Amino acid sequence: MPAQSILLADEDASLLEVERFYLEREGFRIFSVKSGFDVLNSVQNIHPDLILLAMKLPGLGGFEICSRLRSENNQVPVMAIFASEVEMIQSINIPLDADDYLAKPFPPREMVARVKAILHPQKPRSSHKEVSNAIGALKFDSRTGDFKIKDRVVQMRSLDHDLLLCLMNAAGKFVSPDHLMRATWGADDVRQTASVDAHVARLQNLLSGCRLKIVIDSQAGYKLES
Repeated sequence: MPAQSILLADEDASLLEVERFYLEREGFRIFSVKSGFDVLNSVQNIHPDLILLAMKLPGLGGFEICSRLRSENNQVPVMAIFASEVEMIQSINIPLDADDYLAKPFPPREMVARVKAILHPQKPRSSHKEVSNAIGALKFDSRTGDFKIKDRVVQMRSLDHDLLLCLMNAAGKFVSPDHLMRATWGADDVRQTASVDAHVARLQNLLSGCRLKIVIDSQAGYKLES
């Protein structure tokens, strides 16, 4: 089987080299660019399996790149790379159809773990049989693995799906950030809780039509309730 390809997009040459080193060591084929327009050209030419996309790039920013890709129905997975956790948190309510989020500076092991979670997803630790069939208007179909609202399948990214599955399994109870990250990403190296908040913000929008909400407590964690 050919090695999966990853496109790295960042104007920081030293960071690109670090990312390349750790990802090539895992067997991925790596391409890199330093400007926004080069991202779009490279996507057309090499058809990467994943893009590690810095949100701030010369020429064209990450938000605009994501928007253009999705408007063309290009569903290539994207990991959004923010300059800091503060920038990530400030951007939570800006529409961004990415698969995962990571803030600089980050440990290379966490980057690799998140890449693997996207490209080599594991079965969620919460078994389908363990999950409640419904909470409010939200239903989980254990046969297909789909979430439904009023019999309509809710389309969502893979990590959002696994995160919601974990929360639904503990509906009405708080789930700690550490437990949620292990259950969703399947790796102990994933540590940035700000990225969980970004995923939760997107889930809040998806659930807004069924009168459900995810309660966030800085100490206790996250809770799905009606």
